[in-house]
Parts: sequence; structure tokens; C-alpha cells
Amino acid sequence: MTDLRKEARGKPCMIRLPGCDGSRQTTVGAHYRLAGYNGTGQKPPDIMMAWSCNKCHDLVDGRVRAPYDRGIIRLAHAEGVIRTVAELWKAGKIKV
Repeated sequence: MTDLRKEARGKPCMIRLPGCDGSRQTTVGAHYRLAGYNGTGQKPPDIMMAWSCNKCHDLVDGRVRAPYDRGIIRLAHAEGVIRTVAELWKAGKIKV
């Protein structure tokens, strides 16, 4: 099975929040938190992550205060997950 976390290296940011630097050097997987799929000390499955630059990941994880509503951040993150899954599928890394 493909290690989806490693697939993020060198990829463009899929979250694309305002201020995104799109840096491929800092791209990692940002897991989408959703009730029932994560908990204390438990990350969601890797299929629920978006390729994310450092700036977007900081906003998603709440390490940096955003100048806009949390709902906007969650929507951008969810769309990023969908974009990431689509790219993985096109590359043959996952099957649906």
C-alpha cells in the first residue's frame, strides 16, 4: 500500500487559503479532524488529509490566529482533501 504521507513531499498546497505561499518545500499532509474519525492521541486515516504548505497547515491546526471565520478554514481544508484524493487517484496511488 502507498504511504500517503510520503506522497505529499514536493506537491503543491491543496488547501489554498488566502496568504498560501504554495511552497512545495514545506508540503506535508494536514489531516482533517472529524468526529468519529479521530480522538485524543489518534489521527484520522491518511485518506482524510490534504497536501498543505506550512502557512495553511498552521491555520488549519490553529497554531496561527486567522483573520477570518473558522468555517472558512474548515471548508478550504475539506476542499483540499478532495483535491488531494483526486490527485492521488489520477496518479494511480489509490483506487476508488
